[in-house]
Amino acid sequence: MDQGNVAFVTLATDDYYGTGALVLANSLKLVDTKAKLVVLVTTGVSVRMRDNLSKIFDLVEEVKQLDSNDGENLALLERPELGVTLTKIYCWKLIQFSKCVFLDADTLVIKNCDELFEKPELSAVPDVGWPDCFNSGVFVFKPSIETFEKLRKAAADEGSFDGGDQGLLNTYFSDWPTANISCHLSFLYNMNINMCYTYLPAYHKFGKDVKIVHFLGNQKPWMFHYNKDTGSVDAPGTSAPLIDYLKMWWKIFNEHVSHADNGLTERHQPSVAEQLEKMTLSPNYPKVCSPTNFTQFIQKQDRLSEWEQGRIDYLGEDSYDKIQKKLDESILGSKE
Repeated sequence: MDQGNVAFVTLATDDYYGTGALVLANSLKLVDTKAKLVVLVTTGVSVRMRDNLSKIFDLVEEVKQLDSNDGENLALLERPELGVTLTKIYCWKLIQFSKCVFLDADTLVIKNCDELFEKPELSAVPDVGWPDCFNSGVFVFKPSIETFEKLRKAAADEGSFDGGDQGLLNTYFSDWPTANISCHLSFLYNMNINMCYTYLPAYHKFGKDVKIVHFLGNQKPWMFHYNKDTGSVDAPGTSAPLIDYLKMWWKIFNEHVSHADNGLTERHQPSVAEQLEKMTLSPNYPKVCSPTNFTQFIQKQDRLSEWEQGRIDYLGEDSYDKIQKKLDESILGSKE
């Protein structure tokens, strides 16, 4: 395939994801891709960020931001911002390219994967949550105005079962699970980093072959605190594989992105700790909060996060006896 007529495409709806796109583009350059690099941007991306994007992307294309207006389904995912990702379907309008690979801005390319351009539309990795659906963070597509119009009509007529682009695309390409098994890409092309912990032996066996890492979830690499002096990432309770990939992301940011424009560091999204320092409370919020209660709240949130990532402490806090006790308290109204 003519490598000059194919492209890796990503999307940035604000400057935070613009920063992710810059790191992604540099990761592609570092693995010596021969494909063009394209970023779709919306009005939420500043002029200065667009200027930075234009220094590494071959094409910076502004598109109209779509929203599913499907608050109910988005609330089920607890990710209301996913609605704007319907804007992703504009990638099908890039008809100057014969074939493209879409990469979410929260992905990182570890090894050259130009062979993806040899794959048919719609090649993607099964979603770990429901493998009969594909994860739309990485997929191969063939630009077509006809497909774009059909997708836009489907979005208007039927919406999306999850409120975001993944639900819409899986509905449109509904035969994906069974039509062509060659469209099912290896997990190596879209490794959900949060899943490493659930099957660590498999990661130890195959992790060295991973080509694309996907930082799924609310916590993105740019939200963590990075110590430039020590090269460490402040991410307590995070698995070792995730720490390694976070360091990789930040290494590219510091060596290839922040040097291009020092202003990026200042505009960078603050870490969670920095956000807490600036947080203001509602007038209705209790004036007094004991350290004990606050610690219990943090521990509860940490446990919830662990559960969501599949890290269940069967021998400790999540043991059968403790779960049974909690159920008894809820059902019987015990105040023990």
